[in-house]
Amino acid sequence: MTDAQAPEKSTASTARTGTNPVAPAPAGARTAADVVTPELVAQLTRGVVGSGRTANHAPFTGEKLADLPESTPEDVATAFERARAAQAVWAKEPVRKRAAVLLRFHDLVLERQAEVLDLIQLETGKARLHAHEEVQAVAVAARHYGRKAASYLRPKRHTGAVPTLTKVTEIRHPRGVIGQIAPWNYPLELSVGDALPAFVAGNAVVMKPDTETCLTALWARDLLIEAGLPAEVFQVVLGDGPVVGPEVVKHADYVSFTGSTRTGREVAQGAAARLVGVSLELGGKNAMLVLKDADIEKAAAGAVRACFSSAGQLCISIERLYVHESVADEFVQRFAARTKAMRLGNSLAYGADMGSLVGPRQLETVSRHVDEAVAKGATLVAGGVARPDIGPYFYEPTILDGVEAPMAVCEEETFGPVVSLYRFTDEDAVIEQANSTAYGLNSSVWTKDARRGREVAARLRTGTVNINEGYAPAYGSVQSPMGGMKDSGLGRRHGSEGILKYTEAQTVAHQRIMPMAPSFGMSDEKYAAFMSRSLRAMKALRLR
Repeated sequence: MTDAQAPEKSTASTARTGTNPVAPAPAGARTAADVVTPELVAQLTRGVVGSGRTANHAPFTGEKLADLPESTPEDVATAFERARAAQAVWAKEPVRKRAAVLLRFHDLVLERQAEVLDLIQLETGKARLHAHEEVQAVAVAARHYGRKAASYLRPKRHTGAVPTLTKVTEIRHPRGVIGQIAPWNYPLELSVGDALPAFVAGNAVVMKPDTETCLTALWARDLLIEAGLPAEVFQVVLGDGPVVGPEVVKHADYVSFTGSTRTGREVAQGAAARLVGVSLELGGKNAMLVLKDADIEKAAAGAVRACFSSAGQLCISIERLYVHESVADEFVQRFAARTKAMRLGNSLAYGADMGSLVGPRQLETVSRHVDEAVAKGATLVAGGVARPDIGPYFYEPTILDGVEAPMAVCEEETFGPVVSLYRFTDEDAVIEQANSTAYGLNSSVWTKDARRGREVAARLRTGTVNINEGYAPAYGSVQSPMGGMKDSGLGRRHGSEGILKYTEAQTVAHQRIMPMAPSFGMSDEKYAAFMSRSLRAMKALRLR
């Protein structure tokens, strides 16, 4: 999504009646005007390189939140010039000093989380608990790279071509200026969360957050500066994606992108033309498998979290739900009851189970997918209706049964609170079916048999698999890589891969005593014989 549009009437069938209750707003609840003051906007946007004007909007009401700077291609070039000059100084700082910035940032985020929770809710329309997932994820990433960066980046010794004669060291250098294009759906975690390892590796970052959710990213920048990051090292540009995005790719030494598969292909092509690296986290059509021995009550509760967190606007959320025939009726009954009981809400407070879609485009896609499926024979088990009584982009959590091709919801990513149910009897067949999509981002397996769960997980072609949970355990385990297979992306965030991708590896080999050539009067023939004997000896000694 780029700039928000005026509220539009939902295309959902007016014959359906909403059933989900509304969470009451607490007395004295804060409003957008209380949070997004002119003073706050001025403070947060002072670091934006932009000569034009744009605005963002609040999904809860559809109203304008703030007037914002808009960057031109020339502004993007200026941002990269500033970042490049600052990066040369920043890279000379010791790794532990750079890491200390992340650890201070960790503490500040937790101390001042109420500020950013308000911003996340106002810009995305999320329920507050789902906004808190972003606070958790950023704090975990800051702690991890603050503690582990020195270990990931320190020079490493390797066995040389000729042991004792060749000493080899692997050195990691920062790439320079990272161009980051961040999405609207997780404006804290998928902006600064991805930038943290880049900073601690010695890079500068020029970030283009989505305009509609940029205040959250700018708040994080402000906090990082307070934690000790030089301001010029973190540049922000704003504007329409098709205009500003290619300019970021044009100047970057490496590109980090999170968003749609279609746009990801364009980013990859732009980076490839310049021979710079790129990491992409793209779309998903994620599957959850409920095996016949699963704990049905826990699986039903887990499915609510897996399918409807952040109103389903999460790349790793579940959109396809496969349930063994022997437990399907019981599961559907419990899952539907929990789904229908979810409270929808639009206040800046805890208490709502689900918030709003982000804007009219998401509402149109969700409504179109559901309406088409129902028109072609699918059955609504729950939801299937917009809720303009709560806000312009609210849509009830929806369960569809009887979905089949060529319904759009069967194969296209909906990116909303919609899940399709499928029953199965053959485990091998359902694994094949789960793998049949072009995507390969995340999946979920529910079973009481841990060994069986791991066996099934290993056969699923997704970058992460969660056993007895939807997405949080794999994503939150930041020492391990997270990313997509197939059309779901390239590269990984988290763990060693999440920081080393922002570096260039350099091998330094120091040859001692004798050269890698005939010496000490050896003929070519004797040198070749000597090296052959040496190679056989190294194999016998089990050298690697």
